[in-house]
Amino acid sequence: MKAKSELQTYSNTKTAIVHEWLSVIGGSEKVLEDIHKVFGGPIYTLVKNEEVVNNSYFKDTEIHTSFIHNLPFGKTAYRNYLPLFPLAIEQFDLSDFEIIISSSHSVAKGVLTTPNQLHICYCHSPMRYAWDLYHQYLRDANLGFGIKGLLARSVLHYIRTWDVSSVNRVDHFIANSNFIARRIKKIYNREAVVIYPPVDLDKFTLVSVKENYYLAASRLVPYKRIDLIVEAFSKMPDKKLVVIGDGPDLKLITEKAKGSANVQMLGFQSSEVLIQYMQKAKAFVFAAEEDFGIMPVEAQACGTPVIALGKGGSLETVTAETGVFFKEQTAQSLIEAVQNFELNQSRFDSATIRQNAERFSRPRFISEIKDFILQKHAEFKS
Repeated sequence: MKAKSELQTYSNTKTAIVHEWLSVIGGSEKVLEDIHKVFGGPIYTLVKNEEVVNNSYFKDTEIHTSFIHNLPFGKTAYRNYLPLFPLAIEQFDLSDFEIIISSSHSVAKGVLTTPNQLHICYCHSPMRYAWDLYHQYLRDANLGFGIKGLLARSVLHYIRTWDVSSVNRVDHFIANSNFIARRIKKIYNREAVVIYPPVDLDKFTLVSVKENYYLAASRLVPYKRIDLIVEAFSKMPDKKLVVIGDGPDLKLITEKAKGSANVQMLGFQSSEVLIQYMQKAKAFVFAAEEDFGIMPVEAQACGTPVIALGKGGSLETVTAETGVFFKEQTAQSLIEAVQNFELNQSRFDSATIRQNAERFSRPRFISEIKDFILQKHAEFKS
């Protein structure tokens, strides 16, 4: 790992970065890491997981947490404190900084700034559970119109109202895809420039010889629709599916996979094991309507074609030369896509697939984010 000082453009007293929580290291944290490598400065976050932080890039970074971090179970069950998120994010005193960069998929963009501060938001998504996933969230949480349901609806109504009211605290929006730029326009009525997230292409290397299995991998949560993938492959007993991942839906999906000898549930695996499976898979199967979706790009970096839902960020990362799409989130639609893939499998070239993934490299991201923020800062100062 390069020393942080090699890439930093500003001193740590000039720039502050705001990120919702540091509880796991996922795609948004990789974005945060690269932004910090360029601009440095302290990170402000609602909560952090000490073990996760100490085993990551952020180990020696100055990190400030909110009062939620010190509440009962605040470090782990922080989502239960959703009604307090707006208050907590507004308590950060950033008055000593000239540039504020928020990495936001919930409330980070709502930090309080002054007219003398430049606030640029890298928006992974407007908070989905309050907007386009609102009704799905209520269904998945079994929150009907009882007392708990009414309370949840009231809280999310308040969150939506606050979310819109905080939009003008941001001077410039960056979206992680054209899909998210359209959502920012729809919900916030603001324009956003698109800078795709970074993918560590050196970590995901090309393997051209594939084995006879399909791979699905993600955190096992409802909107990822791993259950749909398992259901589809249970109806194709001659096609092997490997599923990697852990999460709240693990038990439910494992139960669904029982009786299907062709479906192998591996649970959580290290990144090294996951990459090995990605490199050798016949195809990577992706059924989520994702904001960007980094795993399909990582699979392509391994030279592995993708079978993806034709919605959301996948439409920007998967091409006709690197995969096939299915139109609906149904088992039948996915089955037809797998059949289409197998009929045309010979036309997919691993080198071409890898080349497509190179559009999303880390050096490209660092160059684009640096140039954009420096340009906006120069305009701000003029």
